[in-house]
Amino acid sequence: MKPLLKAHLTSQFLAATLVSLGLSSSLAWADGDLKRMPAGAPKAFQSECASCHTAYSPKLLPAASWGRIMDKLDKHYGLNATLSAEETADIKRWLMDNAATKSKRLEEPPQDRITEAAWFKKEHRRISQTTWANPAVKSPSNCAACHTQADKGRFDDDNLRIPR
Repeated sequence: MKPLLKAHLTSQFLAATLVSLGLSSSLAWADGDLKRMPAGAPKAFQSECASCHTAYSPKLLPAASWGRIMDKLDKHYGLNATLSAEETADIKRWLMDNAATKSKRLEEPPQDRITEAAWFKKEHRRISQTTWANPAVKSPSNCAACHTQADKGRFDDDNLRIPR
C-alpha cells in the first residue's frame, strides 16, 4: 500500500474510532455540534452580551458576520452596546476563532441576523406565528424561551420546551 493512502486510511480510522468512543478530535467537533458552548469565552461575553439577549454560540454565524457585528457595537440592532476596546477585541477574537465552518452556517444572513439565516428558518419552519407572539417567547431571537440550555450553547431537541 502506498504511504499516502495508508496515512489517509489510518487518519480516517482514528477519527472514526475517536467519534465512536465519544472523544473529541478536530474532525469530531466541527460546528455541526451545537451541544456545547466553545471553551474560553471571555468573561465580558457572559456579563455583557448575555445581559440583553441569549449569549449566542459563535457557531451560529460565520466569522465575517461576527466581525461586522463586533465592529458596529455603537449601532447594535438599534442600541448602543459599546464595550471597552479590550473587551471588544477579546470577544471578537473568540467569536471569530469559534465561528461556523460548516456550509449550512457559512451563509452571511441579512443584517447578520441569526434569525434571518436560511438554516434558522428551515429549523423553525413549523413554529406558528402564535408561538412567536407568545409573551413568554416574544421573538425568534429569544432562544432561551424554548431551548432550555441555550446559555450553554445547546440547541438539541432533548432540551426543547415550547411555552404554551
